[in-house]
Amino acid sequence: MKKNGFKKAIGKLHLWLGLSTGLIVFIISITGAIYVFQEEITNSIRKEAIFHNEQNIASKTPLSLKVLEKKVDAFTKEKYPIHWVTVPIDKSRSYIFYYYEHNPEGWNFYKEYVIYKSVYVNPFTGEIKGVYDETTDFFNIIKSIHFSFMLNTEWGTYVCGIPTLIFLFMLISGIILWWPKNKKARKQRFSFDWKKVKSWKRKNYDIHNILGFYASSLAFVSAFTGLFYAFYFIQVILYVVFSGGSTTYPDFSHIKTKAPIEMRNEHTLDKIGKKVEELYPDAFQYSLDFGYEHIDDHEHPNYDVFVKQLSYSYHVNHSLIFDENSAELLHVHSHDDKNLGEKAVAANYDIHVGSIFGIWSKVIALLLSLVCASLPVTGFMIWYGRRNKKSTKNSD
Repeated sequence: MKKNGFKKAIGKLHLWLGLSTGLIVFIISITGAIYVFQEEITNSIRKEAIFHNEQNIASKTPLSLKVLEKKVDAFTKEKYPIHWVTVPIDKSRSYIFYYYEHNPEGWNFYKEYVIYKSVYVNPFTGEIKGVYDETTDFFNIIKSIHFSFMLNTEWGTYVCGIPTLIFLFMLISGIILWWPKNKKARKQRFSFDWKKVKSWKRKNYDIHNILGFYASSLAFVSAFTGLFYAFYFIQVILYVVFSGGSTTYPDFSHIKTKAPIEMRNEHTLDKIGKKVEELYPDAFQYSLDFGYEHIDDHEHPNYDVFVKQLSYSYHVNHSLIFDENSAELLHVHSHDDKNLGEKAVAANYDIHVGSIFGIWSKVIALLLSLVCASLPVTGFMIWYGRRNKKSTKNSD
């Protein structure tokens, strides 16, 4: 009786929490599915901008970043300064200059991102290959819906985060409800056997239970890695567990720029870039901040350069700290130097979007997102079918 009472209580929680958050979970899952192949689709659409097709580049030298900056500013005539540039190691690809101003007080996506533009540039001639307003980009809008329902990211993440936290409970409670009472029931929980089943209600019930069971473990990982962006305590749990109990994240803020600002000149960024490419000639790209003041500007303890090692994933990356005035390399924190907790944090995004192992893990992420989207739908249909049945009996 106690077991039946417990399962009944779990069933009620599963039902009402599912009904209250189902629509939000459906939207989060569908937008996640749409976003999975964002990079491949965007790269295909922007192919002419990504590859500049300059001839004989082996015998040519890219223009100075400050020269390219002036050409970009002259072309776009934006009132805001360029925030950063992404520099590919493969010089057959265009440099990407970003205008990015973030207003923390903006209540929605468009108010929060005052400007977010990318400009693709031939590094050898300064020719502008393409300008894209990222605030109107389809996939960035999908990402914003998925992340915060296009609300301010400071608090909008809770709109998605709280239902996702409930979804974690739904996965656990779903397994409890799925758990078969005996061997006979067990056979019906692992596969579809519809030879003698004609009722759509029974088929819908099986779809909800069987797909839910097989997807539950990966869905838990997907939901947990998504909660990483909504709740700080999830970030702490991830780091502490994988670092072996360490509660202190590596801090390099004590490494600071000491050279006088007078040492900075038109070629300082080029010197930094050259050093990065010497250290990581096989990396995919790196990013350099131009060091201007911005709307949401905060104090930077040092000049940090992010190096992305792989084209398809962010989880293998390196961090270099430079003196931003003299271009002297002050510290190297390569991927191999990081503890397991740092690597887990770095891999969180790639696990969440399915890019961690390339195209095949993305296919799994797509299918998983579609199954997660189906669960609120099939769950609602189970409830509606039973409710409709009760209403019919009462009317009789």
